[in-house]
Amino acid sequence: MTARSEMAQVESSTFAVAGTPAAAAPSPIAPCSNPSKLADYWSLTKPEVTFLVLIATALGGFMAVESPDAMILFHAVLGTALVAGGTAALNHYLEREYDSRMRRTANRPLPSGRLSAFEAFAFGAGISMVGVAYLALFVNRLTSILGLATLLSYLCIYTPLKRRTTWATFVGAIPGAAPVLMGWSAVTGGLSAGAWALYALLFVWQFPHFLAIAWMYREDYARAGMLMLPAQDPHGDAAFRQILGYSLALIPVSLLPAFLGMTGSGYLWPVALLGFAFLYFALQASRERTKLGAKTLLHVTVIYLPLVYAVMAATKTG
Repeated sequence: MTARSEMAQVESSTFAVAGTPAAAAPSPIAPCSNPSKLADYWSLTKPEVTFLVLIATALGGFMAVESPDAMILFHAVLGTALVAGGTAALNHYLEREYDSRMRRTANRPLPSGRLSAFEAFAFGAGISMVGVAYLALFVNRLTSILGLATLLSYLCIYTPLKRRTTWATFVGAIPGAAPVLMGWSAVTGGLSAGAWALYALLFVWQFPHFLAIAWMYREDYARAGMLMLPAQDPHGDAAFRQILGYSLALIPVSLLPAFLGMTGSGYLWPVALLGFAFLYFALQASRERTKLGAKTLLHVTVIYLPLVYAVMAATKTG
């Protein structure tokens, strides 16, 4: 659900949030000495990504009403954690063969052989089902349906599309921004303009974030047959045009909460400045077209979203 962020392991969990976000950059994994089975199950949930998902969920609920019910929001965050963690584990299961071809993912629990495919599938399916049921029982039906729809669209549509078309990034951003909708629906039982404003922010943010990752690891992705960048675009012209376009679009989109009256005037200028700073680093990365430039932009995306969320929460009007 958010972020789309595979942030820490790039194709994250469904929820990337990210969001938060999603968000730690993926990095080559050094061989580790005998992690415990419990640690391997924990890693299947992609905890860094899931944490960012939960921040987005909590923000959605916090911004939805003047005084959100703390217990309902707690249940929403817990249920979302189960669905997001289960989705991440099922993503490990579905992509185990491709993970074995990439240097940065070869030491994950499945390609390394520390966990079996059945163990990962049973774990992921089990906690996902518990999470969907938990949301239905302790939150509301709409939030549960959103969680299930996000899981299914991520695993059944986005994941296979990654090896068929570069449009997969756009498709994946749809469930990737869902955590804020789940938080909003948890405390209101519905989705209004404010929910979609938060969704738009997270949706647009994902593109510079993931395209920076795709540029950094383009050889690794190509080795696994992942079409994260156009094959006929070796110099990154199309990728960096998208980075610049979405970075520019992020400025007005990030200001929507103020125009909808969700925040006070104290929100407008700090977030506008953050948006222009974001655009500056996107321009720098586009000029350089290097892994270092992409890595710098990736770090900027990870810093930007929590700062915007913090300003939004601090200037909330009601």
